[in-house]
Amino acid sequence: MKNKIIIVVSFIILAAFFLTACTSSQNTDSTEKLKAEIETLNARLKDLEAENQELKTQLSQQTDDSSNVLITALKTMELLKNKEMAKLAKMVHPQKGVRFSPYFFVDVQNDRIFNAQQVAGLNEDTTVYDWGIYDGIGEPIELTFNDYYERFVYDQDFLNPHLIGNNTPIGSGNTVDNVAEAYPDGTFVEFHFTGFEPGYDGMDWRSLRLVFEQYEGKWYLVGIIHGEWTI
Repeated sequence: MKNKIIIVVSFIILAAFFLTACTSSQNTDSTEKLKAEIETLNARLKDLEAENQELKTQLSQQTDDSSNVLITALKTMELLKNKEMAKLAKMVHPQKGVRFSPYFFVDVQNDRIFNAQQVAGLNEDTTVYDWGIYDGIGEPIELTFNDYYERFVYDQDFLNPHLIGNNTPIGSGNTVDNVAEAYPDGTFVEFHFTGFEPGYDGMDWRSLRLVFEQYEGKWYLVGIIHGEWTI
């Protein structure tokens, strides 16, 4: 988009140069022809200026926070890092709430969902919830939100990851990755660490996916999916 704007502006400058050169080189016998060419070029310049303005408007809209899911995801991740749950609640889908999934397989029937009002108070919530099943041992994940957060949400500094995938899966393991089926109307941003200890050959990778859906023209958070190597 930016390149197209530059091309349009460059054309305007070249056209102006061309007109100046032609004016100085043409004799009086070709004055009428030159005038006609000038009028044609002026009309084209006006069209290009209008197109240039339209492209600038489109570019401005693309960087608007409400329409850019990547910017929304980065802001959401910053709120998660700082555990600003009251502010995070404003990002939660007004109708669907937000689902927490401890692994890449999203259990749409059993993964815990909180609405915006509940999210706002999670920091102070001491309730022990059932969040699913621990991979490998089959035991229930029974934790308060704050403990779940430390293990299955922000267990790494996901605001500063190795890689970011914009609606593109990065982490992979033995768990079925069903994000597309679980959120057919959604788009996700994956914050990924390729690994930490050389001896593990990347098997200690971590990911956090933030899933968004549009509602009344804005992106809202509908899913927080934690990813790691599973047995």
